[in-house]
Parts: sequence; structure tokens; C-alpha cells
Amino acid sequence: MNLYSTSLVWFRRDLRSYDHAALSRALQDSARVYCVFVFDIDILDQLKDRADRRVEFIWHSIKELNAALVQMGGGLMVRQGRACEVIPRLAQELGVSAVFANRDYEPQAIARDAAVADALAAAGMAFHALKDHVIFERDEVMTGSNRPYSIYTPYKNAWLKRLTDADLQPHPIAELASRLASPPDTLLPALHDLGFQASDLARLNVKTGMSGAHDAWEQFAQQLSAYDVLRDSPALDATSHLGVHLRFGTISIRAVARHAYYAPGKGAQVWLAELIWREFFHMILFHHPRVAQHAFRTELDAIAWEDRADYFQAWCEGRTGYPIVDAAMRQLNQTGFMHNRLRMIAASFLVKDLHIHWLKGERYFAAKLLDYDLASNNGNWQWAASTGCDAQPYFRIFNPVTQSARFDPEGVFIKRFVPELAELERRDIHTPWNLLPIEQQACGVVLGRDYPAPIVDHEAARAKTLAMFKTSQ
Repeated sequence: MNLYSTSLVWFRRDLRSYDHAALSRALQDSARVYCVFVFDIDILDQLKDRADRRVEFIWHSIKELNAALVQMGGGLMVRQGRACEVIPRLAQELGVSAVFANRDYEPQAIARDAAVADALAAAGMAFHALKDHVIFERDEVMTGSNRPYSIYTPYKNAWLKRLTDADLQPHPIAELASRLASPPDTLLPALHDLGFQASDLARLNVKTGMSGAHDAWEQFAQQLSAYDVLRDSPALDATSHLGVHLRFGTISIRAVARHAYYAPGKGAQVWLAELIWREFFHMILFHHPRVAQHAFRTELDAIAWEDRADYFQAWCEGRTGYPIVDAAMRQLNQTGFMHNRLRMIAASFLVKDLHIHWLKGERYFAAKLLDYDLASNNGNWQWAASTGCDAQPYFRIFNPVTQSARFDPEGVFIKRFVPELAELERRDIHTPWNLLPIEQQACGVVLGRDYPAPIVDHEAARAKTLAMFKTSQ
């Protein structure tokens, strides 16, 4: 006997038709199940770029999701408006008894879901939120004193100790698909109807939806065993490129974590550890929502950061005079992606060389990254800035020159995104300012004309950073 005659599944950051916790539970508990996605204007109206790559990624992904649901006998309704108003109204129009959704751990999303739950309850309808975006959520991995962890390694150890095969099993969908209801409409509004326009996803060859996630995973899985060796080289295409698919749920976290957990070799275990970092940061954001705007280490909110608009603009545009930093920022601006090692280098440079507040960098990444996720982005920025939980100690400061020489020794990546340095030899690519004027002329890269001189001296900036942090301890 079904608990509900009719239910509604609200898709958000879970744009797939398989291994989907909310959809599976709704199908198990209901005789009929409708599906909906809402282009939430509370989110869209905050986006300044009308050709935002993420909006187009979502658009293509829900188009594919609808096709999959139609093939299963259902379909996806698509609405635009304030989700906290659209969902209760649609639920009443359809006469459903319950709404199912997968949990979101961001502060604004938690408040939105609470408002939806209250509106539904007032109308006599239930709201069920389920775990889907992570393996372990909220308070499932806690210390012995039942407190949230603030150090990654013991969290990781506890995470692995708690893990069982059952945690990695997929939620059944296909065998229950006969309960999907054909919706009154599945009209997908055009991007321009949403107030947006096509971006450059096609030119960048970014593959969207479940099919794009499948292709990215198949390619990465073939080189997973060597991930620990190759992951830090930005010149190699050796990272997973799954960040955007995990962000929007076009791939199942259980599927990839299951593969990594059981796969042999160090590469798989190193990548699994990065998935656990992702869950660690989601746990931190849930228990400490203030970190979205403030330092996890509250005493470090007192640091007197500099307000140098010229420095910040140079960093944003890849004009700092440090080739590896500039290549990283140009990669971000041109592609919406930045290699993980470079994210650490670029973040460290902004905070510890330019002495600009980490939150400004975090917000810039939020605007540009295709795979932007508040928990991970915030956690990693605070790690680099030494203001977060289990962060890089403030006295460990990335030297952009030695980082460049170590991880892009031939300058292959640098030359790809800073082509004005293409004629430089390996010995010069990381420190073009050491070239004599006659050598600069010969290479066609005169500093101050073709490429900027360093806007700060790293050693002087390092000494200043140490002083700034010492006064705030």
C-alpha cells in the first residue's frame, strides 16, 4: 500500500534519472510521481553575466534529464520564479500529498527549504528531504564527544571506518519507473526567455548532462591508477573534470566513490581522499554557516587586509608578472576551469603576496568557476588563506616561482595561456624579469611592454604576511 497517492519530486543539484535518493523514495512511497525543476530567480538574479556558463550547463542537463524521464514514462516540468513560491503553488495545482527533494547544505538553501516545508505543511502536504549529494552528511561523522570535526585527517579516518558497502549502493529507480506520471507539460523555456544567452560551452567542448558526466568519468577512470603521480601537473589533462558534474548531480557520488574505494592502487585512494575533503567542507559549512562570510578561526577576522583595487584587478586579469599565477587566472577566465594545484597557487598569491582579503578571491572564483560549490570553494580558500579549519599554517607560503618550476618545469602550461612568453627558454620562463634588456628584445617580450614586471616582490610580501598574522594570533 502506497503512503501517498500522488507526490512531486523537486530536482535541484541532482540532474540525473538514476541512483537518485528523492526520486527513488517518492516512487517507493507513492502511486504517482511528478517531477519538476525550477529556475529559481532568487539565484539567477544574482548572476551578473547573462552568458553564465552554469546556466547553460543546467539548461542542457535538464533537457537531457527530461528526455530520460519521458522514455521512462514520465517527464520533467520546468518552471521559472521564486522556488519557495513555485513549489507550494505547483504542489497544490497537482493535488499532491508530498514533495520530495534531496538536501542542500548551503545556508540560503536551508532557509529556502524551511520556507517551502512550512508552506506545504500549512496546506496539509508533507516535505521530505533526503541525503543524496554526499555519502555522509551533517552529523553522521562526529568526534567521540559528538562534536563536528575541525581537522581533516581524523575526519577522514572516521569516515572510512564508518563506511560500509551499503553506503555506496545505488537507489533503485528503473524497477519503479511505472509510477512516474506524465506531466501536464514539459516545455523547456529558451535561454533568452530566462534572461540569459548561450555561452561558449560548445567552443570549450564542455559536455553536459548525464552523458557528459559518463564520458568524463570513462576517460578519467582509465587513468585513475596514476592520479597520485600526475594530478599536480597542470600541463597534463590528468584530473577528473567531474567537479561540475558532482556540483549539479549529473553523476552519482555513490557510483564514483564506490569505484574509487574498491579500485586497486594509490591513485584511486588519493582521489577518494579528495572526495572525502569535499564532504568535510560540506560538514563544516552545515555546522558553521558563518564561514560563508567569516574566517573559521574567528580571531583572524581582525587581520588588516589591504584594499588595493589595482592589485586585485591585475590578479583577476592575469597581469601580476608571475607567469604561473597569470596562466592560472587566464585559464579560469577563458574556460571556467582551473587546475587544482593552480587554485592553491593563485589563492595563496592573492592573500599572502598581495595581502587582499580571501573573501574577494572566493567571490571571484564563485563568479567564474563552472564547478563552483560554496562549501568546497570556501573551504579551500580558507585553507590557502590559513583562516580555516585544518588550514595551511600561515608561515607556509607558496613561492610562485618554485611552485612554477616544480609543477610546470618546461613551461608548457604557462605558454598555453600566456603566449607572449612562448619564446622563452625553460630556464627563463618562470622568472622573465631576470632577463637582460637585450635578451628580452631577442625573445620579443619586453617587460612593461609585452608582459608586466612583478607587481610585488615575493620575499618582501612574505615577510609582511608573517607580521600580519603574528599580530592577529
